[in-house]
Amino acid sequence: MSTTALPQSYMTNRATTTIEWIKSWLFTVDHKRIAILYLLSINFYFLLGGMAASMVRIELVTPQGDLMSADMYNRMFTLHGVIMVFFFLIPAVPAVLGNFLVPLMIGARDLAFPRINLLSWYLYMGGGLFALTAAVFGGVDTGWTFYTPFSSTYSNSNVILTITGAFIMGFSSILTGLNFIVTIHKMRAPGLTWFRLPLFIWANYATSLIQILATPVLGIALLLVMVERLWHVGIFDPALGGDPLLFQHLFWFYSHPAVYIMILPAMGVISELISTFSRKRVFGYEFIAFSSIAIAILGFLVWGHHMFVSSQSVYSGLVFSFITMLVAIPSAIKVFNWTATLYKGSISYRTPMLYALGFIGLFIIGGLTGIFLGVVAVDIHVTDTYFVVAHFHYVMVGGTIMAYLGGIHYWWPKMTGRMYNEVWGTISALVVFIGFNMTFFPQFVMGYLGMPRRYHVYPEEFQIYHVMSTAGASILAIGFIIPIIYLTLSLRYGKIAGDNPWDAPGLEWTTTSPPPTYNFEQTPIVTEEAYAFHPEAAHEDAENWRPGSPL
Repeated sequence: MSTTALPQSYMTNRATTTIEWIKSWLFTVDHKRIAILYLLSINFYFLLGGMAASMVRIELVTPQGDLMSADMYNRMFTLHGVIMVFFFLIPAVPAVLGNFLVPLMIGARDLAFPRINLLSWYLYMGGGLFALTAAVFGGVDTGWTFYTPFSSTYSNSNVILTITGAFIMGFSSILTGLNFIVTIHKMRAPGLTWFRLPLFIWANYATSLIQILATPVLGIALLLVMVERLWHVGIFDPALGGDPLLFQHLFWFYSHPAVYIMILPAMGVISELISTFSRKRVFGYEFIAFSSIAIAILGFLVWGHHMFVSSQSVYSGLVFSFITMLVAIPSAIKVFNWTATLYKGSISYRTPMLYALGFIGLFIIGGLTGIFLGVVAVDIHVTDTYFVVAHFHYVMVGGTIMAYLGGIHYWWPKMTGRMYNEVWGTISALVVFIGFNMTFFPQFVMGYLGMPRRYHVYPEEFQIYHVMSTAGASILAIGFIIPIIYLTLSLRYGKIAGDNPWDAPGLEWTTTSPPPTYNFEQTPIVTEEAYAFHPEAAHEDAENWRPGSPL
């Protein structure tokens, strides 16, 4: 035998093993592996959207447009908006945490349609490929809302490529929602009645209803934009006999419910975290469950509050304003009930809990300023100013990201079987909270003072607010980078987590960490209500734990 035969054989076997390992991931139908594929791809788009936002914030440090031209600035904030909205905020919690947890939480072996679940990830990646291709070849300058007739007729950028990406991604969202609905209806474990379901399941169920009912409307609107752009059919362009407000109605009929596609699953995460780390059943469980359904229904009735300064009638504006106040009620129910759950609870300020408390703080600010925007007279004053930008980010970005990071930290031991560094987790949660408020709170002030959004040249009196926002964005970026480092290191150096490191109730904590392929050795039978804690163990756990102590 030659001396080179053994190494060549070894390298061949190793390459074959690597290829088989890659194929096992790319063709998996295990919902947990698909969730991890989503985790990696969604985080990639988050970093890409974050880099675009960084370019925008650096440009705005000075009043003159000295880093980018006006056209490049338009393309950069559009790239940030498209990537963050369609490829991070909308799929983040449902696609990652929902995919991983829905079967585990209801005692199922997998989702109802495993192959469709894998298809949804491929559709997501396909849509992202179109959007990235558009960015590489010059980007798009319409803003993430694609308002007509600029997008359908006059823009010289890659509108069709970008819209195609969003259109394909919409099918991924629809298939995920369909899968969740069927799974929750048909595959619950014996004894798991509707009012024994975790609130995370209720939230994802309501979200899935929005996904399958609202997303097709956006698909139709985007398809009509492409038709008008390609064949000059008069749909939205007044010069061709179209109506530009028709697009706004179609777009916001989807995009306001889409806010709840982002925030409802996040609220479900917060219910789980608040309950576990206060060691109490969620106060008013039934009210929170039904409030998720109420938000899903009312969310379809308020799209017109995005159009107060359009040509819709004053009476329509008053009706939409009134319904906007109504939709705040179920959201307020959740916040009040979470607060009541904390009252006299045995609270542990661990990393997931810090993110949950941060969510409540940011969501309250975003929700209260949403009431301002729901009042016609105030909205007319601050429309298209940084006040809207700040409100938008407090609700959609702050709320979703805090819940996403809180959920990742909470279920990380279940996903990986490893614990992370609690001290660094605490630091990251505080840095993110401080950085976020420093970034976006000054924008309320400059928006009220009249600073319009989407301008890269502005009066000098607004510079101090932009400098504060950019400084806050730098802190926020550090807060996002820290978890990437210590969570990655935990995969190799983290302490073995055990099956239930938080002493939490719920079926997902009754199986191994990470769970086996089919989740449970035997189908579990549910005999208790949701969030059934054992007070003695909880009291002992709370007394023994201190910040930074091992878990």
